[in-house]
Amino acid sequence: MEHVFYEGQIIWAQIDANRHLRHSAYADLCAQARSNMLKEMGLSLDKIAEMNIGPVLFREELIYLREIHLNELVKVTVVMTRYNVLNSRFSFRHEVYRADGVKCAVVTVDGAWMDIEKRKLTVLPAEWQSIVSHLPKSEDFEEISV
Repeated sequence: MEHVFYEGQIIWAQIDANRHLRHSAYADLCAQARSNMLKEMGLSLDKIAEMNIGPVLFREELIYLREIHLNELVKVTVVMTRYNVLNSRFSFRHEVYRADGVKCAVVTVDGAWMDIEKRKLTVLPAEWQSIVSHLPKSEDFEEISV
């Protein structure tokens, strides 16, 4: 399995009344996987924050495929599916797997970068574009330049 950026055990606080992983926990797992990926590639959230920039999401879609239960071990993969080189808007696809290799969910997010002081969308500094160009990409990756 390629591009795994989070591995961990499902804990009690992540379980809902039906005794499986609650819906918002999927978003939490995927957010941590994205953060881990960026850090591993040289663009930690702390480094981004030093430039008064932060990520903002416009859309988050979760497709459930199989249940995940308490104490199960999971892995989360992350790949970039779309990137606009002019305005730094991005899309990432995450896949959540149980330890037995079964894909349990697909989470897709669309977002951009925000200037934290101005509260407006911004682009990443030019020197960081080479880091973005090396992020793991999906087979159907689309680079946009309009």
